[in-house]
Amino acid sequence: MKTKLLLALALAASPLVQFNASANAAPSSYLMYVGTYTGGESQGIYAFRFDPASGKLTSLGLAAEMKSPSYLAVHPNGKNVYAVSEISDFAGKRTGGVAALSIDRATGKLTKLNDAPSGSAGPCHLTVDKSGNSVLVANYGGGSVAAIAIGDDGKLGDMTAHIQHAGSSVNQARQKEPHAHSINLDAANRFAVAADLGLDQLLVYRFDAAHGTLVANDPPHTKIEPGSGPRHFAFHPGGKFAYAINELNCTMTALAYDADKGSLSALQTLSTLRPDEKHQGGWSTADVHVHPSGKFLYGSNRGHDTIVVYKIDADAGTLTYVENQSARGKTPRNFAIDPTGKWLLAENQSSDTIAVFSINGDNGRLKPVGEPVECPSPVCIQFVAE
Repeated sequence: MKTKLLLALALAASPLVQFNASANAAPSSYLMYVGTYTGGESQGIYAFRFDPASGKLTSLGLAAEMKSPSYLAVHPNGKNVYAVSEISDFAGKRTGGVAALSIDRATGKLTKLNDAPSGSAGPCHLTVDKSGNSVLVANYGGGSVAAIAIGDDGKLGDMTAHIQHAGSSVNQARQKEPHAHSINLDAANRFAVAADLGLDQLLVYRFDAAHGTLVANDPPHTKIEPGSGPRHFAFHPGGKFAYAINELNCTMTALAYDADKGSLSALQTLSTLRPDEKHQGGWSTADVHVHPSGKFLYGSNRGHDTIVVYKIDADAGTLTYVENQSARGKTPRNFAIDPTGKWLLAENQSSDTIAVFSINGDNGRLKPVGEPVECPSPVCIQFVAE
């Protein structure tokens, strides 16, 4: 296991693998997988071919049938995809599921290798660690986080960590109990940050990649303004800053990050809406991503149905509002920036479409490109180099 870990970390640092760090080194096309909510028209995970030169999407149809694979993650080897099954009755027990799937590069189809329980109900986010040894999952319904081992064959093994969050916050309609909504690893693969909407906290865990364990850091968490509901989280590529998007009051929090200690401290909180707008009922945020250049930050607003754009101060990590661009559809639950940094793709869940935007490299502004592409209940996008 240690040999595998060291090899994987060495490959991750190699410029041959880090193709997405430069548009000039990018592949000519990508397989693009879309996680969805089933129950309506969707049947599972859908595949597209993405052209990074033009931003064009070509549908490859249903890649894998499964229940509500709302969030996906790709293994560092580019051979496997992992998906949550956002349910609460996996294998007859009150838990959600996680599936391991292999990629057929010729067709884009995914074949299920196996699946495993997520640890508690409603898993909604997951990430594969940089060694490729573990998948970390956040369970919204059960308010917990977990780690599951990944074997050399890509299959899921035993659960190596499970931590139940506890507590509540001020919004009694949404925060009577913990709701872990995302889990992200830092660049060094040493610390995991779980955004818990129910607690108004960013919980930090020390992660042991060799054993797949999670241990509460000291300090164990950073508090976000009561009633905010931190949902998704993103590290800045420079390693000194991070950003949390808050679902309940439509705000964004910029934080300083100490990579040695794994500690976070809030720098600034501002609205994800236009400067002249006040938060209204029915509006909420969803996703957040830092541009690969580190110059811009993007967040999605549901109900308001926009993507907010900020400029990032390179020295301070603070944000300056740039614009709110229409998502060109309803309920942009999540969105993705392609590996070249040239395009942003908004998944409009209630419109059953994916809208493509070009990104202005000078100011971060978004420009609509072509017509939105049909995809049932899209939630999450992941790219795989062809």
